[in-house]
Amino acid sequence: MNNKITTSLVASFILATNVYSSETFQLDEITVTSATKSNQSIKDVTSNIDVITKEEIEERNFSGVSEALNTLSGINIISNGGVGQNDSLFIRGVSSKRILILVDGVRYNEPAGLSGAPLAQLLIDDIEQIEVVKGAQSGIWGADASGGVINIITTTAKKGFHGNALVEMGSFNTKKYATTLSNRTDLGYIKVNANRTETRGFSAFEAKEGSSDYGRRGNELGYERDGYQNNTYSIQAGLNLSDNDELNFSYKKINAKYDYDSSSGDNTTNKTDLNHFFKSSNYVHTEDNYDIKLNIQQSKFDRDQSGFIAKSLINEFGIQSTINYTNDGYLVLGANKQNFEHITSEFKYQTSGIFLSNTNTFGKLLLTQALRYDDNNAFDEKVTGKLGVKYNFTKDFNTSANYGTAYNAPTLSNLNRTSTLKPEESKSFDIGFEYKNLKVTYFDQKIKNLISYNDPTPTNYSNDDYYYENIEGKSRFKGYELAYKQNLGEDTLLSLNYTHLSAQDSDGEDLARRAKRQLSFAVDYYGFDKLHLNANGSYVGTRYNDGNKSGASTGNYTLWNTVANYKINKTFSTYLKIDNLFNKYYQTIDGYATAERSAYIGLKATF
Repeated sequence: MNNKITTSLVASFILATNVYSSETFQLDEITVTSATKSNQSIKDVTSNIDVITKEEIEERNFSGVSEALNTLSGINIISNGGVGQNDSLFIRGVSSKRILILVDGVRYNEPAGLSGAPLAQLLIDDIEQIEVVKGAQSGIWGADASGGVINIITTTAKKGFHGNALVEMGSFNTKKYATTLSNRTDLGYIKVNANRTETRGFSAFEAKEGSSDYGRRGNELGYERDGYQNNTYSIQAGLNLSDNDELNFSYKKINAKYDYDSSSGDNTTNKTDLNHFFKSSNYVHTEDNYDIKLNIQQSKFDRDQSGFIAKSLINEFGIQSTINYTNDGYLVLGANKQNFEHITSEFKYQTSGIFLSNTNTFGKLLLTQALRYDDNNAFDEKVTGKLGVKYNFTKDFNTSANYGTAYNAPTLSNLNRTSTLKPEESKSFDIGFEYKNLKVTYFDQKIKNLISYNDPTPTNYSNDDYYYENIEGKSRFKGYELAYKQNLGEDTLLSLNYTHLSAQDSDGEDLARRAKRQLSFAVDYYGFDKLHLNANGSYVGTRYNDGNKSGASTGNYTLWNTVANYKINKTFSTYLKIDNLFNKYYQTIDGYATAERSAYIGLKATF
């Protein structure tokens, strides 16, 4: 198969990830697990789900998971500076502490954190695909999934011995090294992965809007560079006990260090040192019509932020079974227990849950239902659920709708500061239409008792007066998404997505840092032998740093990027990536810097 045919298939595969089209790639090839906790073809899912595939990650050479997610409709990410600094994720305006993030099914949300999962520390070089399920998902996943679920699935070992390696260098004295080795036999498999990223970076702080220095970058003002270093290691192994039984184990460690600033000024002493550990083991028994899975997993977080120590962990135990009771119907049922502990403050709580989901196909009609009961020893019992329907009118046209209820428990850090907090309660609805390569979705979510940060003396950064509170009434997040992907001739792929968002509190005032409009675009060209060219970018519309359209304006800008990939031979390939091509000055958070024009060159080997 020549390279031009190969790249055309890659383009078709990318096209198929988000849009149902029988004319491009068979969607049966894309399997997802996050919608019902079971393996499904993406075409058999009612949920509003997007997938970023390994092929797309390799073609775009994303710097991290955050950058990849930011290309999807309905998702916006803002940052406290450069690579490795804290990222804040929004799905349809719902913030990251209401979004469950998993790595191979293991929880990545930090109990002692205030913003959910430390997304900026996730490197991207060992990822098979990223699944994003939008809307309330507590009916399947329990707490922390009121805004959606992101499941990051790493690569699996293939039959035989395989490996790959990557070296990248670029702006801000950035260096990246990554390697993966794996071997699979009839007895089992083993895979090891090591990643290292380091950069001198740039000042995380930049002058705020309205100051005399606004518009000048930190290197022009003589600010200290805020460097970053990340070492991530993982090992996965499995043993086939019989044709029907297997054991799997995984271990992952993330060690990261970075300098950071506050939004009030440059700081030469602020440093963060973190060590995160993720362990899991499971036993799977499979028969023709059912399977049983037992799993044990632990997520442990150890963060030292300039002497402020935050240690926390999650221990989880679960059992689950998928039962195919007819050719067109199957049931997933399970139970789990989760122990959340803030080791530093000695706060803890436990949750026990049982859940079931049912999926049926009646000709062109697909129905899903989910129901979950959670008993949390710190709060009232919760029952949540989800209903989904999808109807395929033709091969090219379908419609789907989903309604779900959810709750979001306060983090242990929230409770450590304000012990009287109550869980949030959510209801979400979306309806979508897909015709060929066009997808249109309307969404509407209401959150009751939204947990909010309150600081009566915000200019005093060492004060102990801040607290958290439940905002009475219902905050509302609504809008629509458009996604369009199309092959333009034989060699060119066009990708577009647009999000229109209204995010308001119970008083009808706009919530902070949510962009009203957002557009992402990309053009891929495969017409040259062995060479792939990509131009991509994004437009961010009106956005304000504070609530009720107050504070600095951090929107209304357009960014352009470009990537060139060249396949040297069957083993080696190289790429050149340029970000912020036209050197646009902008801030996503008032007082925090973004990267100027930067370039990166990499060499990959696969064997």
